[in-house]
Amino acid sequence: MPEKHAPAKDRPAESAPEDRSAVRSLLRLWPYVRPVRARLFTAALVAIVASCLSLVIPLVLKWLVDGPVTDRDTAGVWFGALYLLLLGIAEALLFGLRRWLVARPLAGVEARMRAALYQRLQRLPIAFHDRWASGQLLSRGTTDLMLVRMFLAFPLTFLLVNAVTILVGYAVLLAQDWTLGLVLLTPVAPMVILCSVFERKYAVVARRAQDQVGDLTTVVEESVLGIRIVKGFGRHRSQAEAFRNLAERLRGTELAKARLLAGIWALITFLPELAVGAALVLGTVQVANGELSAGTLVAFLSTALALRWPVESIGFLLAMSQEAATATERYFEVMDAAEESDAGAGTEGRADGVRDGVRDGVRFESVTFRFPDAPADAPPVLDGIDLHVRPGETMALVGGTGCGKTTLTALVPRLHELSGGRILLDGEDITRMPRERLRSLVSVAFEDPTLFSASIGENVLMGAGPEAGEPELRRALAVAQAEGFVDRLPDGTATEVGEQGLSLSGGQRQRLALARAVVGRPRFLVLDDPLSALDVHTEARVEAALREVLRDTTALVVAHRPSTVLLADRVALLSGGRITAVGTHQELLRESPEYAWLMSGAADEQDEYEGAR
Repeated sequence: MPEKHAPAKDRPAESAPEDRSAVRSLLRLWPYVRPVRARLFTAALVAIVASCLSLVIPLVLKWLVDGPVTDRDTAGVWFGALYLLLLGIAEALLFGLRRWLVARPLAGVEARMRAALYQRLQRLPIAFHDRWASGQLLSRGTTDLMLVRMFLAFPLTFLLVNAVTILVGYAVLLAQDWTLGLVLLTPVAPMVILCSVFERKYAVVARRAQDQVGDLTTVVEESVLGIRIVKGFGRHRSQAEAFRNLAERLRGTELAKARLLAGIWALITFLPELAVGAALVLGTVQVANGELSAGTLVAFLSTALALRWPVESIGFLLAMSQEAATATERYFEVMDAAEESDAGAGTEGRADGVRDGVRDGVRFESVTFRFPDAPADAPPVLDGIDLHVRPGETMALVGGTGCGKTTLTALVPRLHELSGGRILLDGEDITRMPRERLRSLVSVAFEDPTLFSASIGENVLMGAGPEAGEPELRRALAVAQAEGFVDRLPDGTATEVGEQGLSLSGGQRQRLALARAVVGRPRFLVLDDPLSALDVHTEARVEAALREVLRDTTALVVAHRPSTVLLADRVALLSGGRITAVGTHQELLRESPEYAWLMSGAADEQDEYEGAR
């Protein structure tokens, strides 16, 4: 199995951070946010009002100090205290209202984005899934979307709220005393430079951390799904070591993020505090000289302290915004991937996708295929395949290991796209059919069967239309000789098979996959060595039942054993990426030494010998 990974071109943040724009990335969220924009704008307005209320408190303090306190007016002091209490309660209520306004809609935004991601994954070609590790895709649908939701709930609002609060606050400071206000403005230029440097460095580290989370998720998922192999070969220590190494790398990256955040937070805290200290000294001198009232100094310092959190939170909010921008990039790396083309979406024809009156079976014409990521100078896997499976005929496909049999069968339902030539189903080019219609005509069963965490009945009926029910299910189980073991299960066809169907034996899973392939009575059937895991007696019973099904369909069957070959009307020999011989089993035994050698079992013995070496 080829190693799956996120390609280097899909990780731009580490190699070329200068090409990255956090704002441009985050703006791509707008289509998902647009339906809830009214509540978000309302929440932002409420938060701005609440934050600006905190700037009214210093003005009340100025009035208290210069008025009731100076005049020793006790009633006035209590009146001022009541004002401050009411302002505090109003501020708390408004921030609570903001939280209520954004909670439900943003949960909906996250749900819509996750649903869109899942739908896109279903429509992406097999070549995409061959390249990408499942853990990387899983982390994009969980951790990354959680970061996006957190950004929309907090940093998005408070970057605006704090910016407005700082502007209003500095206007109040300058109005109270412009000389002290200018002192507090001195840290602005160095802070802008520091934030720019921090943002650029943090973007790289944040991307690295999120990619490493995906790698770690992949290791965990593979270890869980392959737990039988891990335990069977005693590889738990090596798997634990691999996990530990990745966890250490992630830990180091997270510590690098923490160091960057600690550094910017310390500087953003220190510089304004230094300016506030300077303003305090200068203001005290002015009060002593009678140039400034004590109330004005108290109000000025209170306003400056009220601006501490909006200023100090800049680093924290920028960090969360960078992580959200990186998460958004990673999300859209999947969403931007090209879907399977569906050139036939507008093709006219019968509802079943086959031309009227044409019954021509399956025809391969000069079919060529190479994997999309193969080197340019690599020979194609399939090269000039010409083959005709007649209507109602069963064609066995035979060849040595790695000759391209499975690849050829995967081309019929367009799991892979042809590199050249064409495939016709009853005279119609498959590339001109909508995929949904094509896959309603062609049913497949693979050598390595995949079952889902659902009941046996649900797994089998995936191969049929929505109108299929119990009769079709029982018929398919009978064909696959699966009725016996299914009926012995605790809940029969309602029994949950568990993840990957690993609670069943390999032969049981293979029979259920075969039942799924035949349940919909497909016009075209593609079977990739569907009986390899069965014992001799079960195989004979399945073959006897399968012959009845094959009479009503046009089938292409990958075969390795003579017993499977005997199901077919004719046999095609695939060698070196080409069809080198076509005929009945007996004809090829007489005329093709390679076929006779394959059927003799010598090929299997050679494969075992090479594997042992």
